[in-house]
Amino acid sequence: MTDVQRVEIEYCTQCRWLPRAAWLAQELLTTFEAELTELALKPGKGGVFVVRVGSEVVWDRREQGFPEPTAVKKAVRDRVAPGKSLGHSER
Repeated sequence: MTDVQRVEIEYCTQCRWLPRAAWLAQELLTTFEAELTELALKPGKGGVFVVRVGSEVVWDRREQGFPEPTAVKKAVRDRVAPGKSLGHSER
């Protein structure tokens, strides 16, 4: 098995973005409870807020701004559960 089912959210501790990262983690774990094997919160510095699936960056605040949960869910879904419906989130 690859590490594709592992999601990591790296967040800036200096910016106090743990609550935002934890909330996003909760959203992802609720949506992909059967598909994910691990979700990690990784403390970082320097304004970082990055979401990775396996080793692939699927969201970087520096390039894309802060993510809406739906956008991150779609990026994660495309890698861990292609074809899975996100229900009302996709409308």
